[in-house]
Amino acid sequence: MKIPLKYNFGSLWVRRVGTLMTALGIGLTVSVFIIMMALVNGLDSTFVDTGHENHLVVIRDGSLNEVNSYFNRDLFQTIRLLPGISVDGNNEPLSSGETVVIINHPRISGESSNVTVRGTSDVGLRLRPEVRIVQGRWFRRGLREIVLSELLSKRFRNMRLGDTLRMSRSDWKVVGLFNAGGTAYDSEIWADYEEIAQDWDRPIYSSILLQAEDAAAAGAIKQRIADDRRIHLQAIPQKEYFKDQTVSSIGIKALGGFIAVIMGIGSCFAAMNMMYGAIMSRSKEVGTLRALGFSRWSILTSFLVESVILACFGGVLGCLMALPLHGISTGTANFASFSEVLFHFRITPKILLRGMMFATLVGILGGGLPARHAARIKLIEALRD
Repeated sequence: MKIPLKYNFGSLWVRRVGTLMTALGIGLTVSVFIIMMALVNGLDSTFVDTGHENHLVVIRDGSLNEVNSYFNRDLFQTIRLLPGISVDGNNEPLSSGETVVIINHPRISGESSNVTVRGTSDVGLRLRPEVRIVQGRWFRRGLREIVLSELLSKRFRNMRLGDTLRMSRSDWKVVGLFNAGGTAYDSEIWADYEEIAQDWDRPIYSSILLQAEDAAAAGAIKQRIADDRRIHLQAIPQKEYFKDQTVSSIGIKALGGFIAVIMGIGSCFAAMNMMYGAIMSRSKEVGTLRALGFSRWSILTSFLVESVILACFGGVLGCLMALPLHGISTGTANFASFSEVLFHFRITPKILLRGMMFATLVGILGGGLPARHAARIKLIEALRD
């Protein structure tokens, strides 16, 4: 014979103050768990969502990213004329030689951080249709003009539309702000390649971005570049290249996991403490249940279910506390390029489900021993007490 659920809900209501306090403790733990997962998900999505099919990023062989890649400009002509590369209306290959440099610049809050500056071309802009100007206009050659993301303009000094930014040996005017749709480009400053190369004395390329005609052509170009040992270059599919940059989230994942475990243990003890207190004050109820014919297994299951109900209530509170952070932008260090990467907290239904599963686990672990203790109370001792 099973103990009805209304008994458990009635018990929690009678001890509603303790129930609420324990649920809030579990809810705080769940909210921290969800926030850390949302942070990691947002950071990973920033890189995973970047790139297009049949686009290749060509960098120096052995390099992990554009920051530590460099090669002679002469190789650009060798690459851009390879068969299989798409061409525009003027029969010009869709390939862009680019350079990437890192500057250190103060945030609005005062401390400084590294920011990625990309020297690109008109073709480079066309190969990234997800990046669109939302204020101002694109830069023009020869005028020391730059465009940057809206997120950067809100976090760093002298990056508002119309501001003048000191970089290398020149003053650069901010003529446009763009939105990159939550991709990795939301963390960059863009300018004309020739001006960046001149101001930084870098007459080289860091990478070449090109568009292949189709998947077969992309594979052929990648293999042809790999087989030509004279140029020492490698071609990586653009989506795969940025996916590999998710190494940036390893530290956050480890920190989030550690915090979740520590707070989870604390929540387990909180739930366990409440359930033990409830059992000690309900020994007569336990004895009555035994006298009515309920088995030890039914009593164990009932108290365990009560603990899980309490934890799930805390899980719902935790989800509600975490939801307001969805979509909020923040930044962290990119350990691959040692520059700042900006992203949004992304709370998905899958993350909320994980939060509820985490809360359920806390309820099971926190209520297991108290439920076992309740099931082992002897009938005669319970009635005597």
